[in-house]
Amino acid sequence: MIISCSRRTDIPANYSRWFMKRIAAGYCTVVNPLNNKQVSFISLKPEDVEVIIFWTKNPKPLLPYLNELTDKGFLYYFQFTITGYGQTLEPGVPQLDQSIETFKFLCKYLSPAHVIWRYDPIIITRSMSIQYHLNKFTMIAEQLSGYSNRVVISLVDHYRKAKKQLNAIGSIDFTADNNELIKHEIGILTGNLKEISNKNGFEIVSCAEAIDLKPYGIKPGKCIDDELIKRIFHFEVQKKKDPVQREECGCVISRDIGAYDSCKHGCKYCYASSHRKRENHNEDSPSLLGWYDAQQKSNQINNSQLEFNLK
Repeated sequence: MIISCSRRTDIPANYSRWFMKRIAAGYCTVVNPLNNKQVSFISLKPEDVEVIIFWTKNPKPLLPYLNELTDKGFLYYFQFTITGYGQTLEPGVPQLDQSIETFKFLCKYLSPAHVIWRYDPIIITRSMSIQYHLNKFTMIAEQLSGYSNRVVISLVDHYRKAKKQLNAIGSIDFTADNNELIKHEIGILTGNLKEISNKNGFEIVSCAEAIDLKPYGIKPGKCIDDELIKRIFHFEVQKKKDPVQREECGCVISRDIGAYDSCKHGCKYCYASSHRKRENHNEDSPSLLGWYDAQQKSNQINNSQLEFNLK
């Protein structure tokens, strides 16, 4: 069993104490976002967990617990997003220099292979031009060079939850405006990102990208990656593509323990937050939001977990 922690929210940044309490308890529960009477029980015992993948823009609150996780026998790696967009688009994310320092520390604690840099989503507006991204990407890549060896990119998707805010900042919808000019600009951008990545020792891959970037030297990647797991942890996991993720997603099957509408970063482009009123968080609860204990539910789904692609 692979644990995704989490596509739906930033657990390391916002809920590290809850996560460690669930590790101590040996399980957590996940609520079906479309039906709160359907609760999944997920074991978090070391013998039941193959690998944990942490998705985060700020792993710093989790750092004090890494020794404990390691001592308990857990294996894990990080998908660490650093874009440097600033407070306008990412009001709850640390300043760029702080993120870079945390990234370097984490790479030294683990290894370059255990920490993957994400420069995504790439948002093009009048003020955030192709040249803006090339300059920003170069600056970050040069500072992270030698600390990590893979970078993941994606072009922003105008999901239903984020469409209004993205339109408000003038973000280009690459799907809706996929004309020859846009294709040409995408080629300029991604071709240069490939060169910058190579220069700084990064393999560059795309994440669930509908637009084919292979002509520009960028292959599709897997965020939950069976090949990476085999390379850094020396064992094999199931290779089956996760059927509940988007067609373009190459990730293998995992179980996500997060909850939508719970992230505190407030990113303007986020697909996982609808800005509706959310349930309260209690760090002693089995579930991230509210208090749902599958052991108290007659319709529990023991030792399984359903993904719901609400993007």
